[in-house]
Amino acid sequence: MNNESIYLIKYGGNAMTHPELKRSILQQLCQFRAQGHSVVLVHGGGPFIQAALDKASIASTFIGGHRKTPAEALDTIETALKITVNADLVRELQALGVNAVGLSGQDGQLVTARKRQYRESVNGEWVHHDLGHVGDVTEVNPRLIHTLLSGDFLPVITCLANDKQGQRYNINADLFAGHLAGALQVREFLVLTDVDGLLADRHDPQSLIRHLNVSELITQQKSGRIQGGMIPKLEACAVALETGARRARIINGTRPEQLQQVLNHATIGTQITHANLHP
Repeated sequence: MNNESIYLIKYGGNAMTHPELKRSILQQLCQFRAQGHSVVLVHGGGPFIQAALDKASIASTFIGGHRKTPAEALDTIETALKITVNADLVRELQALGVNAVGLSGQDGQLVTARKRQYRESVNGEWVHHDLGHVGDVTEVNPRLIHTLLSGDFLPVITCLANDKQGQRYNINADLFAGHLAGALQVREFLVLTDVDGLLADRHDPQSLIRHLNVSELITQQKSGRIQGGMIPKLEACAVALETGARRARIINGTRPEQLQQVLNHATIGTQITHANLHP
């Protein structure tokens, strides 16, 4: 398997909840494959998880951007990710003629996790929070993915993993995807979000930052100018590049044509590269 031909797409946000957008994105992935590239699709499922928890009358709490996952919520979250989201994406891809395979990080020991430790400074004091069954990636074994790609399958992977003792964890989908992109040494890690990329001024759509290298990205992170849901996306891009990916890019998943523009080598979204590599 030539890693130069692999694209890993992290799929999420509003593009997941609109049927026409979802189908357009999946059709674009078929174009990647038609041009000889391998595709790995990684997804979360925040809106579907929230709907399932609401239906089960389980309260949701977010701490530091992570959904607290107590034991009583874990089965509901796992069902939402595997059955509601993953199985649906596999079904739609198969209807488009693609040999899609649904997986999570639990399969084939693809991803190993550990319990996430989270603390924050409150009035000058460090406060530790127990996030429950929220995990961090500690190890990726991409052998199963390479086997599937060699057989012309399209892996569709959701962000669940076990630790070495078999305990289950829910992992931030952006970070899960970034670690996997690095381990696969992908040609490009594409993060689909609801905006055109990283904005210098989040209130000004015209302030799109076209290119950053990793060192510039770290400077942006330390400045505090990156906020909200963009934080884990950029952290995921940094992880991907630091662990083996060639490039990372944030594009607008509500505009599926941007995926075709990536294939056409257009200057689109915010591209992040190694310090010595430019678009």
